Amino acid sequence: MDIRRTSKRIALVLRHRPDSAGITLTPAGWVPVPTLLKALDLTREQLGRVVAENDKQRFTIEQTPDGERIRANQGHSVTVDLGYAPQDPPELLYHGTADRNLASIRAQGLVRGDRHHVHLSPDPVTARTVGARHGRPVVLTVDAARMAADGHAFFRSVNGVWLTDAVPPGYLGENG
Repeated sequence: MDIRRTSKRIALVLRHRPDSAGITLTPAGWVPVPTLLKALDLTREQLGRVVAENDKQRFTIEQTPDGERIRANQGHSVTVDLGYAPQDPPELLYHGTADRNLASIRAQGLVRGDRHHVHLSPDPVTARTVGARHGRPVVLTVDAARMAADGHAFFRSVNGVWLTDAVPPGYLGENG
């Protein structure tokens, strides 16, 4: 089993296209583990490896009285309510992107596109890694404390990714 490929398939199903595997997510994004295993022809051990070894910690498995369930921690383009409560962010957060996106970001800020939120990293190293997936990386600094003081809400995913609706250009700087 190719863990990376399997992780991407699970992410596609749990974040964007549950219908592609014939499953339905709960309003909070959960699906019973046995349902996902059957739909993707995986064993529980294979799923456990993907969840444990995923460097981004994209998924959460939770035990309930009815058995195990799984969901993606963030990044959905399908409608879900992850139930994250607003939190005070640190003074600065970071966003990694490819240099080819800078002109658009300078004009529009960071927009969520087809996802529920803009994803922000707690440190520049993580942001650079994220940006490198898309081309020559650039790390942007987000003045999160000022945004929060100005009324913008922030949420923190269980895997440490910070989420917000958008980051207007005036809150952005370049970190190098």
